[in-house]
Amino acid sequence: MTVNTVGLDLAKDVFQVHGISANGRVIFNKTVKRAKLLQFFEALPPCVVGMEACGSAHHWGRELGKLGHDVRLMPAGYVKPYVKRGKTDAVDAEAICEAVRRPTMRFVELKTEDQQAILAIHRTRDLVVRQQTQIVNMIRSILREFGHILPTGVGAILTFAKRHLGGDHPDMPELANGILGTL
Repeated sequence: MTVNTVGLDLAKDVFQVHGISANGRVIFNKTVKRAKLLQFFEALPPCVVGMEACGSAHHWGRELGKLGHDVRLMPAGYVKPYVKRGKTDAVDAEAICEAVRRPTMRFVELKTEDQQAILAIHRTRDLVVRQQTQIVNMIRSILREFGHILPTGVGAILTFAKRHLGGDHPDMPELANGILGTL
């Protein structure tokens, strides 16, 4: 029998693949190592491959699409109702295979490398802004312990630092000078 649909449970090193025929008969449910995954799918005729939209799913989706497979990504929350018993990789791959065949299933669009690169830039910038806010709030909190009440924002911290880093100040302990010197 020919494989019609494959459920692929992604992992770091060992992937679980569950393949069924057009009438739903299980043809295989096995593990495949990362190094052999593309080779495994090269040997299959073009079919529908379902995956949860998680880390590395877009990469593998692009790679399997190059081999002629119809790759469909689904939100993990949409796959969960199809898990029939305890959570294992084999059960997850079977649930993915079941979910991808549902006519009402909603799919996530496969992202290009350029789209992922732009998203990575935005996520990185967001992280830097959040960390900057945390640091500024921490410095303001520490300075309050020494009687310096500063307004919110990076500008207030920088102004304070420039004004007080010119030498030893009796009201500014060495520790605070060191912290402000990192800005």
